[in-house]
Amino acid sequence: MTDLAIQTSGLTKRFGAQTAVDAVALDVPHGSVFGFLGPNGSGKTTTIRMLLGLVRPTAGEVHVLGLPVPGALQTVLPRVGALVEGPAFAPFLTGRQNLHRFDAAGRRTGSATRRRRVDEALERVGLITAADKKVHAYSLGMKQRLGIANALLTPRELLVLDEPTNGLDPQGTREVRGLIRSLAGEGSTVFVSSHLLTEVEQVCTHAGIMSAGRLVASGTLDELRSGDGTGRLELQTPDVARAREVLESAGIQTADAAPFTLVGTLDSHGPEPEDIVAALVRAGVRVRGITVERTSLEDRFVELTGQGFDVLA
Repeated sequence: MTDLAIQTSGLTKRFGAQTAVDAVALDVPHGSVFGFLGPNGSGKTTTIRMLLGLVRPTAGEVHVLGLPVPGALQTVLPRVGALVEGPAFAPFLTGRQNLHRFDAAGRRTGSATRRRRVDEALERVGLITAADKKVHAYSLGMKQRLGIANALLTPRELLVLDEPTNGLDPQGTREVRGLIRSLAGEGSTVFVSSHLLTEVEQVCTHAGIMSAGRLVASGTLDELRSGDGTGRLELQTPDVARAREVLESAGIQTADAAPFTLVGTLDSHGPEPEDIVAALVRAGVRVRGITVERTSLEDRFVELTGQGFDVLA
């Protein structure tokens, strides 16, 4: 059994002379909440469509839940829930009626438990009170919720959500974040395509960044934030000589930046700032101020893609 829910190698998609996805090697660990990031046009949605067998790759391999795609789609897809490029529903049916239709189309779903499962899915996404309204009266955010409910009609090992908070108000966005956390807590892997920094930083454990069709970085959020693994420390103290000794004993080389000020570089495996302060205080160093700066996820995104990030306030 592989420990990866999604694995691709050399995944490529060309549309004529245009390469939309270029040799992507993606590893998504089981049980993770994986944020798939990138500017518009970076190849995120095309990659997702190949993962789900909606588009055939030009080259490369895709394995989902340990099985090849598209070769084993009939076995894989019942274990995967997906919301891709916005939900599409019959507008003059109610939300509940739409879910009943989708559930009835599944070859592995049973009619005996359909009503209960539909109501449970509606309850999970906060739509139970609007379940009997016709979908044409739903807002965009309500349609997003209904799309997520459709993905949750049966237990899923993998959820693939393309911009799941699109159109949601702040309260709805928080609820979807909580839902994603609960799904991961139940053992599902959640693959979330998004361009919202706060969404990714608040719910994801891992992420990959796409730019111009290529996967330019991938790993845990801490790995992505750190980049080269370094941070900058600035210490203000009247006891410069003693402070330098303490910092160097902790593996932090320093330099004088100004009177009563030392600067140094922290690597990703070095001591935490609170441990540094504790060591300084134990040594009798008077600390006037300490600052630790590390690269943010937004900084890394801009550095890797050359584009800004749509940050939700």
